[in-house]
Amino acid sequence: MLIDLSVKVTRQADKDAHGNEKQVSFGHLGTHFDVMDKEFPLAFTRREGIAFDVSGVEGRDIGTRDVDLEPVEAGMFAAFRTGFIERESYGTRAYFTGHPQLSDALIDALLEKGVSIIGVDCAGVRRGGEHTPKDQYCADRGVFIIENLCNLGELLGGEKTARFVARTFPVNFDGMTGLPCRVVAEVDDG
Repeated sequence: MLIDLSVKVTRQADKDAHGNEKQVSFGHLGTHFDVMDKEFPLAFTRREGIAFDVSGVEGRDIGTRDVDLEPVEAGMFAAFRTGFIERESYGTRAYFTGHPQLSDALIDALLEKGVSIIGVDCAGVRRGGEHTPKDQYCADRGVFIIENLCNLGELLGGEKTARFVARTFPVNFDGMTGLPCRVVAEVDDG
């Protein structure tokens, strides 16, 4: 079974996003990679993936105690369902300013595990002035952030974790810090 994890950008969402977030540009609209100043490797278009449901974490950063990182393997696509995109529409001011964050310790633990992609169903792994530096920090270590995923609840199917194959196809832009992409999860029907 295939599940589209890419947010659908409508004309209204495009208008709202451009009106509410100064960083939204052609490369940062909708579901996208923050590649910063790096080149996206073609090998990353297919990754073994693991999704975590962290939607119950509120009022603090999502940390290492909120997920079991034992099954995370090098090269994986690690996705986090915060549930934020289900509660707050993509493009609104609150969507860009009030989203959950992954803790620095969790991000470092994922980097130590050797993941290749970290995906979130919100506007970033960190907010405000920490957003871009953390994206660069990850990119400098060969790890890319995908923002604005959706349908992770469907992928998880009520479980706390789920394995899948991630197929990710970024637009072949050059010289941009963000690459719009389509992310599709392939899950076993059985």
